[in-house]
Amino acid sequence: MAVQLNHTIVHSPNKTESAAFLARILGLGPPGTFSHFVTVEVANGVSLDFDDSDRVRSQHYAFIVADDEFDPILKRVQSEEVTYFADPAHKIVGVVDTQHTGRGFYFSGPEGHNYEVITRPYGTV
Repeated sequence: MAVQLNHTIVHSPNKTESAAFLARILGLGPPGTFSHFVTVEVANGVSLDFDDSDRVRSQHYAFIVADDEFDPILKRVQSEEVTYFADPAHKIVGVVDTQHTGRGFYFSGPEGHNYEVITRPYGTV
């Protein structure tokens, strides 16, 4: 069997709020639950299992989406007045990055994690 990522735990001061925010922005169904986690599952079967924690260290989570899914995601970010950036350092505000053969942007979740949405993996044509 090939090695595959199955799930990862995402710490948040409010797991329900953070999971609902990410699912809403990405256009996914409502979060589920597993044990005490609030889960967001993406198309390749990987789940982000949100857990309450008062010790949150910002992490980076990148999502590849189809070209036709990109604009609706960006529109949801804009309609919720979430600041987005063209760069991971969050210096180029309100711009979509087009330097890597696709489109992409970064935004922060309510817990401070750095989320990225891209249409192509880096280094591909």
